[in-house]
Amino acid sequence: MSFIPQRLLSVFIASTVLLLCLFSSYGYANTLKGVRAWPSPDETRVVIDLKSEADFSYFTLTSPHRLVVDLKNTNIDAKLPLEVKDSKILKRVRKSSPPKSGTFRLVFELKGKTSANLFKLKPTPGGQYGHRLVIDLPHGSSASGTSTSSSSSPTAVSRDASQLLGTADIVVAIDAGHGGEDPGSIGPSKKYEKHATLAVSKKLAAQINAIPGMKAVLTRSGDYFVNLNKRSEIARKNKAHLLVSVHADGFRTPQPRGGSVFVLNTRRANSEIARWVENHEKQSELLGGAGDVLAKNTNDRNVSQTLLDLQFSHSQKEGYKVAKNILSEMSRAGIHLHKKEPVNASLAVLKSPDIPSVLVETGFITNPTEERLLFQRSHQDKLARSLTKAIVKYFEANPPEGTLLANKGKISTHKVQRGESLSVIAKKYGTSTSTLMKLNNLKSSSLAIGQVLKLPSSGLSAVSVPKVSNPVETKTITHTVQSGEYLGKIANKYKVSVASIKRENNLRSDTLRKGQKLKITVSLKDLPVRKHTVKRGEYLGKIASKYGVSVSSIRQVNKLRSDSLAVGQVLVIPNK
Repeated sequence: MSFIPQRLLSVFIASTVLLLCLFSSYGYANTLKGVRAWPSPDETRVVIDLKSEADFSYFTLTSPHRLVVDLKNTNIDAKLPLEVKDSKILKRVRKSSPPKSGTFRLVFELKGKTSANLFKLKPTPGGQYGHRLVIDLPHGSSASGTSTSSSSSPTAVSRDASQLLGTADIVVAIDAGHGGEDPGSIGPSKKYEKHATLAVSKKLAAQINAIPGMKAVLTRSGDYFVNLNKRSEIARKNKAHLLVSVHADGFRTPQPRGGSVFVLNTRRANSEIARWVENHEKQSELLGGAGDVLAKNTNDRNVSQTLLDLQFSHSQKEGYKVAKNILSEMSRAGIHLHKKEPVNASLAVLKSPDIPSVLVETGFITNPTEERLLFQRSHQDKLARSLTKAIVKYFEANPPEGTLLANKGKISTHKVQRGESLSVIAKKYGTSTSTLMKLNNLKSSSLAIGQVLKLPSSGLSAVSVPKVSNPVETKTITHTVQSGEYLGKIANKYKVSVASIKRENNLRSDTLRKGQKLKITVSLKDLPVRKHTVKRGEYLGKIASKYGVSVSSIRQVNKLRSDSLAVGQVLVIPNK
């Protein structure tokens, strides 16, 4: 029997441990760094952040419904389980026993059956995101086609030209570009395009909804991603007469600046026609009954293509008119233009042949000056108002048949429908409740279904664009974590959810450290009250400039009778 010297044995053990560490490191070549969920009205997107490209497989289970994802050669550096509260399909994400060593198993607990779509994303050029595995979970047939409207009531629009004295609303679909996992272009100070587009889109929707005979539909109302093809589908399902997609441009250098408007080009349109002719279901959806007959009863592709060609040609021409109006109104408002004429482009969101569509680049977020402007409420208001004026101008000249605007001055009575109030009817026709009550000898504002009301003989006056105080304006603030604070307490202070704070700051756990800075997007009305103690040498203009508000707003909120201030005087600073 041979004996191994003690020193040689120590070297052998050390070498073995080193080799085991090396093999272990090799065996776990990837790391799961975080799991994020982005619920939207139609689907829930889950994003798995990884150190390197995912090597994965997956399968589904029933009773109960689950999606199981196996990540090969992967260990974990993230907190699980992840509870998902706002999703219609996903309850939580947890880990489970792996089938073999070196594999990490994720289980997605579902509320019902769904068809998951999994794909990989490479790191973003700016380094904001690394390697990702994305899982899209549709909410099922019950949620299919769900759209996000700025109004709680369903949009019911008839486009039947036989309704010569119809009172339908003109519907404008507003598409806020990007969202959720897709930040869009990123500015020099790391502001995201997706936040600017949503803010402008909400303001535009509020402006349009304030105009009698017009209604806005948002393709997204929050920070989540909507598939590009889905955006035009939402517009079509709501029977929109126009689709306006709002974006902010980006470039590799900071010099370019100014707005542009894109329209579908002819080459793209011709290729799209061929695809639409092949798809009988889509053809039927576009052409109504005639399309259905053509799809089922004829093989004459020339007839089908001619009809679709007419649809495309009409939409292109109308989109070009809208684009010209928008550029004109933006220029009139003092907004710098990058391109003074509409630009032809092959962009997915413009591809609906039955709906005139435009894509508005509101400016270059990669230009430092324009990045600041795009997040200023006053500039967002200016953009929204310019777009609204352009849209109204177009529809005044081209009102769709069966809409209230098309019958301006022709309508003398209104038949009360279920759910309508006197104020709703007054707003619809651009008049007041007192005028309607006086004209119809009403002693109260109560109405009966089927009751016929007389309308002012002047009918609708010329359409004006009112100034709207938007109900939901947001601001991104920086909160410094204090001793004793935790996520729930901070979320409660700013009236936001814990999940939104974690998403915005890419937090993988609920643990916070004192002094940590958190970005929080909060509704202006929910911001904590700010107070300022007047110091020697300060005056209203200087204080207003410091806080980015107007002198008049400080006067109003503090009920000041003059601009004179006293040292030590405490002023409440309004949030807008």
